[in-house]
Amino acid sequence: MFKKKILATFLAMGLSATFLVGCGSDSKESVSADDKVKVSLLVTGALGDKAINDSANEGIKKIEEQFGDKVEVKVIEMGFDQTKFEPSLIDASESDADIIITGGWDMKEHVEETAELYKDKKYIVYDTDVNYDEYDLDNVYSMTYKQNEAGFLAGALAALVTTSDMELANEEKVIGFVGARDTSAVINDSVVGYIEGAKFIDKDVKVEVAYIGSFTDTSKAKEITLAQYSNGADVVFTAAGPASAGSIEAAKDAKKYVIGVDSDQALAYEGKEEQKYIISSALKNIDNSLLDTMDKCLNESLEFNTHSVLGIKEDAVGLAENDIYTSTVSEAIRTKVSEISKQLKDGKITVNTAIGMDEADLKEIIKNAK
Repeated sequence: MFKKKILATFLAMGLSATFLVGCGSDSKESVSADDKVKVSLLVTGALGDKAINDSANEGIKKIEEQFGDKVEVKVIEMGFDQTKFEPSLIDASESDADIIITGGWDMKEHVEETAELYKDKKYIVYDTDVNYDEYDLDNVYSMTYKQNEAGFLAGALAALVTTSDMELANEEKVIGFVGARDTSAVINDSVVGYIEGAKFIDKDVKVEVAYIGSFTDTSKAKEITLAQYSNGADVVFTAAGPASAGSIEAAKDAKKYVIGVDSDQALAYEGKEEQKYIISSALKNIDNSLLDTMDKCLNESLEFNTHSVLGIKEDAVGLAENDIYTSTVSEAIRTKVSEISKQLKDGKITVNTAIGMDEADLKEIIKNAK
């Protein structure tokens, strides 16, 4: 069905069918609604998380803006009941969608089991890998992100701030990290990078690490973050998805600095008091990666049955540099962070990853960071 639709588009434009592979046409001519490539984004939970879901949704908006003459988009919020994830993916696969986009570790197995059954569909998966060895996934492209590199930059920034004379910095060299679950490789990847980034600046900086046990418990996030501030931290990096809102509220109450995660949290708090305490965010640019992937898909250059790991070199991760960052963080610190970012991009600095790391080694890193 998918290829027939694209073939009809090509024939309607008088193009040779020999160019037909992958996702669609690279022609700049518009096509009728019936012939447009239908793209569905399925997000776990809901939009408005100020994190991964919103970033993915921004990607869909960019796709519609840039390729609206070729694609028709749809966004499906699957809710928080995990038992609904697989049926929702199957429903999308049974629909007229040609390309199904979804992401996150909790969609991994569902994609693996479903994509095998719907070979006429294409699946683009972000922020998780899939098992290409055990499953026949020649219609799946997956990508993950080097959150350890973004974490490294966040750690370097936090260490530079805590050792500075910035207004809300104290004399203690203590920074904090609040993660969602200690079982999440993605979260642990962030903490490994954060610790290494801090120690890169000053080996005497102490890093307090704590986990919420949830991606949604904002109350627990606030409680843990306030405890870290009470223990001397003047900067906390919160990597907990939607629960990070609790850490940001804690920063406002304690009048301390906080670094957000996934998307530019300062922009999400436009006009609110919390905004001035969010000095930056460790970005995972899912929006840009989805736009780039769809561009390749429509231009027949995307290789399915493959996995990509995207980092600062691909502009897939980094630190948010907004008006709050430039007005709150000193020029000297910003210059140093930019230098480190360039070193990462040029491969002059390499960051260890928690992906595949032995649990005992991870615990030792966290223990020694204090």
